[in-house]
Amino acid sequence: MAALLALLLVTGSFVGSSQAVEYVVGDTTGWTVPSTTTFYSTWASGKNFSVGDVLVFNFATRAHDVAVVTEDAYQNCNIASPINQTNTGPARITLSNDTDYYFICTISGHCSGGQKLEIDVGGTTNSSTPTPGSPPGTTTTSPPPPSSAASSFVAALFVSLSSIAIGFLY
Repeated sequence: MAALLALLLVTGSFVGSSQAVEYVVGDTTGWTVPSTTTFYSTWASGKNFSVGDVLVFNFATRAHDVAVVTEDAYQNCNIASPINQTNTGPARITLSNDTDYYFICTISGHCSGGQKLEIDVGGTTNSSTPTPGSPPGTTTTSPPPPSSAASSFVAALFVSLSSIAIGFLY
């Protein structure tokens, strides 16, 4: 009985553990014209971005902005028709689809100076060989709840073990 209750407590601690991650773009540097044009691709390399994760772009309002753009606009720093644009910092952007996202600053010269970021949701970022497509940009203040199969399994296991434990108590 004690072992079952211990297992129940341990299992319960894992419920909801696969939550969205919040990334501060550029860490302490923030969203600015970087010292090298590869700064943001280096920052993103090795990170595994998932649906529901939130990117926080820290920047001074009127000094910078963040625009979600197509791959072509990203490659060419074309600021003409962003998919979504946020002019007030900090900007919080939830990664709502399993696709590539492309972000640029539309202030003159900033994108060509390296203030651009590609994110591959569902895999490791690889800025040298982007996947075709244009990402939808969704700006929200909080991420949606996670919906992974693993967290559903853990929740179901927790409920099952709780039922068994209650059955033993009565």
